[in-house]
Amino acid sequence: MYVTLEPCSHQGRTPPCTRGIIDAGITEVHMAMLDPNPLVGGRGEAELREHGIVTRVGEHEAEAREINEAYVKYITTGLPFVTAKFAMSLDGKIATRTGDSRWISSGESRRYAHLLRHMVDAIAVGVNTVLADDPQLTSRCGERGGRTRKQPLRVVVDGKGRTPPNARLFGQPGKTLVALGRPADPAAVQAYQQVGAEVAELSLEDGLVDVNELLRELGKREVTSVLVEGGGALLGSLFDHGLVDKVVVFVAPAIIGGARAVTPVAGQGVGKVSEALRLHRVSTCPCGGDVIIVGYVGD
Repeated sequence: MYVTLEPCSHQGRTPPCTRGIIDAGITEVHMAMLDPNPLVGGRGEAELREHGIVTRVGEHEAEAREINEAYVKYITTGLPFVTAKFAMSLDGKIATRTGDSRWISSGESRRYAHLLRHMVDAIAVGVNTVLADDPQLTSRCGERGGRTRKQPLRVVVDGKGRTPPNARLFGQPGKTLVALGRPADPAAVQAYQQVGAEVAELSLEDGLVDVNELLRELGKREVTSVLVEGGGALLGSLFDHGLVDKVVVFVAPAIIGGARAVTPVAGQGVGKVSEALRLHRVSTCPCGGDVIIVGYVGD
């Protein structure tokens, strides 16, 4: 048997994987990495060896760690793995000076973006993105009969409760969470609950929702991965606080120009180029005329 993660040896929501392997009569198990979960942490491998099963650890470990990256962060910190995703022109704009943004990326890139949504537990946007684009925030990957089998949690980060209750995202399959600043307007809370959304009241920092508290709230809800799609204020706050783990950028071969055209990351930023955040393990690939750049914030 070849697995990306050490089989568990404890009773959780499901029976121990090790017991199933032993009962099946498997004689050799190749596990790419040991499980960082304190409940496992080598115990699974030890149990298999105790039953005479040959175990091998470490084959293709780097690839396995990437596959398990969200799980590893969540199980060791209680916080979700944060991926910042945006599409921009070659000169770094996500919209024109008039606010028009459809469509910067190609159709193929947008289809890939839906696959990214399908792979995460939650999608997060700031209220300005909702007001500007009125997005559905759904994954249309693997649709059957107009609906997918899985929809990520939609998270709207809205410190002042400006999200209109008739926004399209409230009428979509799946769950929606509106993160409001504390204390929230009771009328706004009631309005969102009436359209089926949950509400979390979080602290404000400089007028914006405290993103550290936001991630802790998502962790409590067992969200292991979140795809942050904008806008600039939310992405800027996450970058300023060092909370982004991975970046996925779709770069279109187009020049928008304009000093007032919108850029993807706002916030405070850095004072010197030497202080700029440099990505690691960077990869690129073409996609429908665009280029996708993927990189990690940490080593």
